Formats: sequence, structure tokens, C-alpha cells
Amino acid sequence: MVVTGASRSFHKAPSAVLERLHTVRGFVFDMDGTLVLGDQRNHGFTALPGAIELLRLLTGRGIPFVLFTNGTVRTPQHYADTLRTAGFDLPDGCMMTPASSAVALFLCRGYRRVMALGGDGLTRPLQEAGIELVPPKGRPQVDAVLAGWHPEFTMAELESACHAVWGGAEMFSASQTRFFATANGKALAPSRVMSAMVKDMTGCRVITVGKPSLDALRCAGRRLGVRLKDLAVVGDDPEMEVPMAHRGGSLAIAVSSGLGTRDAYAHLPEKRRPHLCLRGVDELLRLCEDPAGCRK
Repeated sequence: MVVTGASRSFHKAPSAVLERLHTVRGFVFDMDGTLVLGDQRNHGFTALPGAIELLRLLTGRGIPFVLFTNGTVRTPQHYADTLRTAGFDLPDGCMMTPASSAVALFLCRGYRRVMALGGDGLTRPLQEAGIELVPPKGRPQVDAVLAGWHPEFTMAELESACHAVWGGAEMFSASQTRFFATANGKALAPSRVMSAMVKDMTGCRVITVGKPSLDALRCAGRRLGVRLKDLAVVGDDPEMEVPMAHRGGSLAIAVSSGLGTRDAYAHLPEKRRPHLCLRGVDELLRLCEDPAGCRK
């Protein structure tokens, strides 16, 4: 693992890691704690140092990127519009959420009826893809139950979701992370809480459609038209972006501007550590501004 900061500057990164960074064909960025910080309801985004400039640099060099957040409080388009308000100049189609990868997975499996435990940010991408949404009431027959951002989850909805699983539906979760980073510290992630309740009651398997699943990374790679081994994945959560990058053979870049500290990776086996560990994307910007550049 390469650590940068006051005790070790970025230019001391091993040449093999820098060379791979310089030949990356596309980037997958986490949002909360990596590029921005918001409040506990993902409102009021503030760009972290270097974030706007880094994306501007990549755009100028023709290097594609996606921003993949595990949040489903908004639709991908709404997230993109909010980030533009915060100063980001984003191309169309660059924003992804677990709803994006869920759509791809459900269509591939032929799932047409889904119970979605979430609001518009979760349900609209499914509807736009032609998937029938079944409300969490009674004992419906559905192909899948998908848990997302839904802090208003009720006992009646829990019972309905359990009956759906008992009736043969598979259980999916937008994320299995326990927390996400906000300006006020870490906040609980509802999708893990909801799916844990359903799992405890039914004994079902919970399938993650967001990060760190390989399905999520494959969806991002297809969106960019880049092979997984030519991607760089950048994030702040030790349980999310770095494991996902390793699963796909991508370059794993960790930043300590959100949930994960530099020490969070120290106990991991060498093969599970990030290839590059930085204080924030401002240091990644400095690496990409090198004359060698992150070139196509």
C-alpha cells in the first residue's frame, strides 16, 4: 500500500503504480466522503478539495468517468443536477446508483415484478426500465424485493417483504455498508438495516446490487465502455470501493477524506489493500497533473 501525506509525499509512489495510473482508461468515483460531503439526508453537498478540478481535468483529457454512490435518496439525474449546483461540470449519464445496476441485473434475469423499499430515487429508474413496481402491502407475488433509502420503513412493510420472500422472491439490497460519510460524521445506512430484518425473519440470502458487488462494477464498466482491468476505482470506504476494485482487477485508490483512515487498511492482507492510499482527491489531482498524465 502506498501512503501519502505529511510523512510521505505522492511522488514517492512506486513507479509501477504510477505507470498503471497513467494508463487508466476510465474512473469510477465514490461520491460521499470522496468528492463531496453532505448532511445525513444527502442534502447540501460541498465539494471536497480538488474534486471539481480533477473531474474537469479528466473531461479535458477525454477520459470518461462515472460517479457511483450507494445512495438512493435521489435518482441518478437528480444527484447529477445537485452536484452541478455545487459547482461540478458533469457530462450527461455520468451518475450511477444501485438502482442503475439493479435495473441491469433484473433485466438480465428476466425479473419483471419488483417490490421496492424506497422512494422516487429507487423506484423511478426501475419504472423507466419497464419493471412493474408492486407496493409493500399484503402478500404480493414478486420476483424480487429491493431495499434502498427508506428511513420510514414500517412493521407492515417488513411483514409484506417477508411474505414476498417466503413466496419465492429474492432479496436485494442497494448496499450492505453500515454507514455513509456526512459533514456531521457517519450516518446509518437504511438498506442494510431493512435487509437484515428480512434476512433474520426468513433466513434468505441478501444480494447486494450496489458497491462492492462485481455486478455494480461491471455495470459501470459497460457504461464507460472500458474493461475492468483498465478502470481505477476511487473511494473512502474500506468495505466498498477497494474490495470492488480487487474483485474486478481494477486499480484500487483509497482516500481518507471520508469514512476510512489510512490505518483502516493496515491490518488487511497485502492483496486486499489499495494500490494507492491518499489523503484526498486533491492528491490524486496532483498525480494526474504530472506531465506524464493519466493518458488514454
